[in-house]
Amino acid sequence: MQENEKKHPKHLLIIRLSALGDVAMTVPIILALRQQYPTLKITVVSKAFQSSIFKDIPEVNFFPVDFDEYKNGVFGLNELYKDLSKFGIDAYADLHNVLRTKVINLFFKLDTINTAAISKGRSERKELTALKEKQISPIKSIFERHADVCKKLNLPIDLSTINMLDKQALSKKTKQLTGEKKSYWIGVAPFAAYRTKVYDLESMKQVIKSLVKADRKVLLFGGGKTEIDKLEILAADSDNSINMAGKLSFDEELALISNLDLMLSMDSGNGHLASMYGVPVITMWGNTHPYAGFVPFRQPLENSLIPDLTKFPFIPTSVYGNKVIPGYEDCMKTIPPASVISKINSVLSNL
Repeated sequence: MQENEKKHPKHLLIIRLSALGDVAMTVPIILALRQQYPTLKITVVSKAFQSSIFKDIPEVNFFPVDFDEYKNGVFGLNELYKDLSKFGIDAYADLHNVLRTKVINLFFKLDTINTAAISKGRSERKELTALKEKQISPIKSIFERHADVCKKLNLPIDLSTINMLDKQALSKKTKQLTGEKKSYWIGVAPFAAYRTKVYDLESMKQVIKSLVKADRKVLLFGGGKTEIDKLEILAADSDNSINMAGKLSFDEELALISNLDLMLSMDSGNGHLASMYGVPVITMWGNTHPYAGFVPFRQPLENSLIPDLTKFPFIPTSVYGNKVIPGYEDCMKTIPPASVISKINSVLSNL
């Protein structure tokens, strides 16, 4: 055993760039590493504004990357590699596997550093999203793929034993906005990067109206002026529905999410942020599908609501939602508000 432990890396560098939800999906793996290899040093590389995602994980170093500082293609990436080399790492986990991270991977390999990159399962994803009527089955989840990378670096992890992040204290500003907690707090994040992953506004209004009528407090999440304006419309009918977008810092928003009783999210980042804290998450899917491997961590598959596949038999038509086929733009309208409300009530009844 002692001999095997000597082979474990002492300092692991993990890189994952991209969108908020993608980065949030690295948290379970980092928690597993932190809890199962307590002497392992971990440095995470991502965009600066995403540092808050990792602030509550003990003894994790964060290196913010601004690619405006690393211009000029390969030469700029070589400068980034040199900066990362200063940490004295002995293992590099590429959880992104795009051109930039592949180049950095190569530099570390040339420096005899042990490296491993995520396998995205492109052939499996291609088959899953083929534009034909099909029988589909789940492919490997993103969390399993992350664990595979760790295993390649001689850091096998057990995903079943992870203690998720603790509930965070709310700021005075947050408490002033939400008021005292006297009933269930339901987070609703009704937007996503692509239209086909967004539930229509009128149907979402019906869901929120029903929740408020049942004395649930609805807290709405989103960002950007267009989304904030739409959230104001959703929140307008009741004092028990509150638009939180644009009113809190990201740290305060994360703390609020950690205090939710449930999060209703599209196939988007807020579901993954809530799952970091072990909050039950119900996800709604459009032309994507939970079988593609992006169900929030530890959320049961039955908490994923999908369109009517008899009417839209080609679903999933896309892994990320960016590929749309004619006639499938409004597929989410086949998810009845009553089904959403029923699923929420079912989850709450088991808390």
